Amino acid sequence: MPEPVRLYTTAYCAFCRRAKELLRRRGIPFEEIDVGEDAALREWLVEATGRRTVPQIFVGEQAIGGYDDRHALDEAGDLEALLGE
Repeated sequence: MPEPVRLYTTAYCAFCRRAKELLRRRGIPFEEIDVGEDAALREWLVEATGRRTVPQIFVGEQAIGGYDDRHALDEAGDLEALLGE
């Protein structure tokens, strides 16, 4: 069984919308977590990933990057393998 996918986003982020579209298009279920109004959660995300940008995608407990990283993997045909599909 694949690990759960969590997508950390903000409501105003165009790359977040693209990341959600990519995961939906590939039929990958995910939980969306909006960090836009939660300073403590946003701080945790920066500590966990070393990045201040969203989206940030996690598979299980592993941070796997943002939209550009995942889009490149999708273009190469490697996204499903990374997500355990």
